[in-house]
Amino acid sequence: MTNPYEKCPVFESENYLLRLIEPADVKDLLLVYSDEKAVPLFNGDNCNGDDFHYTTPERMQSAVDFWLQAYTEGWFIRWVIVAPKLNFPQSQASLRELEKKDNGHVIGTIELFNRQAEDYFNNCGLLRLDLRSDYEQTDCIHEILSLIVPPAYDLFNCRMVATKVPPFAAERITAVEKFGFQLSEEAIIGKDDGREYKDYYVISSH
Repeated sequence: MTNPYEKCPVFESENYLLRLIEPADVKDLLLVYSDEKAVPLFNGDNCNGDDFHYTTPERMQSAVDFWLQAYTEGWFIRWVIVAPKLNFPQSQASLRELEKKDNGHVIGTIELFNRQAEDYFNNCGLLRLDLRSDYEQTDCIHEILSLIVPPAYDLFNCRMVATKVPPFAAERITAVEKFGFQLSEEAIIGKDDGREYKDYYVISSH
């Protein structure tokens, strides 16, 4: 499979499209990262204290610049999640409209990378999913996972995929368990401070 850091793949389903983040996404992303209902679900583990609560275009631009640098350096990939601008039943949408999701609006991001460490989560595809709160719904989350998880094992040469889900995130827990993830008793060990980070759900390639 093509090296995703040389050519970032695009994934598409009936309702969503995933593509590499772009500078032009800042306006839509600010609506995601300033969403106070969504912030508690953002995974800041091992991120030097960043809670990803961004309330100004300048701070959002800085984050996007860093995410693009991370892609260039091969640290991780941050895709944006694009949804159609039109909110109507799919049965009423023309095929052409559904095919133009890339002209829709960004409702969140997905980060993925192969984590190399000396704990249980070594050689693990670590997935961070940030969604605007109005899309924090079981069906939405499940459909997005169905786009990114199956190819993740080959893309990142990893043996499993892990994602953090806080105990209060009922919709997300239902979605990941429906997909096949299971809550792990293991913890991610902080790279700098040795802190234990828990509430990770895992799924294996086997």
